[in-house]
Amino acid sequence: MTGLELIISSICNATFCEAVYDNPITETLLSKQKKELLEIAEDVNGKHLKIGTYDNYPLSWVHTEDDGKLSGRGVAFVVLEILRERFNFTFDVVAPAKNYEIGPDGRTEDSLIGLVNKSEVDMAAAFLPIAYKYQQFADFSSILDRGVWMMMLQRPKESAAGSGLLAPFEIQVWYLILAAVLSYGPCITFLTYLRSKLVRDGEKNISLSPSFWFVYGALLKQGTTLAPEANTTRILFTTWWLFIILLSAFYTANLTAFLTLSKFTLDVENPEDLYKKNYRWVAPEGSAVQYVINDSNEDLHFLSKMVTNGRARFLLVNGDRQYLPYVTGGAVLVKEQTAIDHLMFEDYLKKTKDNVPEVKRCTYVVAPNPFMEKLRGFAFPKQSKLKLLFDPVLTYLLQSGIVTYLEHRDLPSTKICPLDLQSKDRKLRNSDLSMTYMLMGVGLATAIAVFGGEMIIRYYVRIKIKKNRGEKCKMKTSKSSKHKRFRVQDDSHPPPYDSLFGINSRYKMDAKSTSKIINGREYWVVGTVSGDTRLIPVRTPSAFLYQRDK
Repeated sequence: MTGLELIISSICNATFCEAVYDNPITETLLSKQKKELLEIAEDVNGKHLKIGTYDNYPLSWVHTEDDGKLSGRGVAFVVLEILRERFNFTFDVVAPAKNYEIGPDGRTEDSLIGLVNKSEVDMAAAFLPIAYKYQQFADFSSILDRGVWMMMLQRPKESAAGSGLLAPFEIQVWYLILAAVLSYGPCITFLTYLRSKLVRDGEKNISLSPSFWFVYGALLKQGTTLAPEANTTRILFTTWWLFIILLSAFYTANLTAFLTLSKFTLDVENPEDLYKKNYRWVAPEGSAVQYVINDSNEDLHFLSKMVTNGRARFLLVNGDRQYLPYVTGGAVLVKEQTAIDHLMFEDYLKKTKDNVPEVKRCTYVVAPNPFMEKLRGFAFPKQSKLKLLFDPVLTYLLQSGIVTYLEHRDLPSTKICPLDLQSKDRKLRNSDLSMTYMLMGVGLATAIAVFGGEMIIRYYVRIKIKKNRGEKCKMKTSKSSKHKRFRVQDDSHPPPYDSLFGINSRYKMDAKSTSKIINGREYWVVGTVSGDTRLIPVRTPSAFLYQRDK
């Protein structure tokens, strides 16, 4: 039984009806439908039809024979050949005046839909999208496939996720890190100044310059000469060190992952990216893409603004390879997935025959997300009886997977030039180290600028000020500065080696100096100049940096 018979039988069995095959009314309806199909098949048998098509490789295209006669090629005509063998008809191929599905402005002149609408052809053997406007001019067959339009662009050298030293973090993270580096130094200065005013314990505040250099040095994992004694200041220092430790750990781990295992990403992944990032893109003129963009009821109508400002173009070309110069120039090609797959595969084979290195053969890449999707089928003139005759066969071809097989039979089973090439020998390129070179150049330029500023201030500004002062004022200033420099000493630095064991040593080292082991550690027992006794650990050379208690 057919599907319709099974549905009617199920409904009748659940109610008061008898079995469908015992119901004379249903048998009459089915026999009438079968009789109508038989009559249409008898009418088509031996008939000569006109079949319209257009160039849309590899689904359909027109080939001119030596005698000037047009013949159809592609998946659509393989399906049409099955219909011809089934219903025994012949046909001639008719092509529209222009290679349009429908006119750029929505009219049907010079287009394939126009031929069907005017009944100049008996059917259109082409995979046409079943769009609302198209349905106003033609009837469509049962669904043949789901057309997917993709975006093809030139493979970028670098991932959109970033490159080089900036790759592990997003740009917002880098801004926050920069803000932390610039703000934490003033915070230390302000808090230590506030503490010095509120707590009178003799510890002075840390000025802005040492605070900044502490923050910068800790960022680069360098030490500091500052030795705070207050618990508040120590907590401030420890907080910044913990922040740097965690930040360095995350940065190192993410940088390693990026250089070895990171997924390659594109700058254009969705149709919205074309508009947001103002990418140039091209598509076939008179195609479904142009119709969808111009239709205000479609979701992609916002891209029509790019057509107005010249960032999008619709081209009429003789072959798909003519799109490649535009893609190489930075534009994005929007076309059916089957056409893009064949175009990329042919380009890969051509480069292979030209002995292009393997790493340079995959010049193009396809965005991961589709541009749009539409159901597709053959088109018939309004009220055409061929639709009733051909639809059951086309449905069987779709359900059996024959149409899908025909669309992909000339393509390899593996994905052509995937987004992630999965290269095993990931070597660092100059692009990965570009930030290193940039940092070196910026650092040298900054150092030169600071040096020049110091020279100007020292040899021009200060000299000019000193000339205006008297010699007496100069001497007083120098004496006061010397006394001040003599009085103010930085105890945070370790004592010089000579102060410990040199000529002017603080400790009396002679033959009578003895050593003592305390808790398993050896110490020198020495006397100071003031007569006190001190224990100096005997271990690595760092023991000579021993600093006496204040």
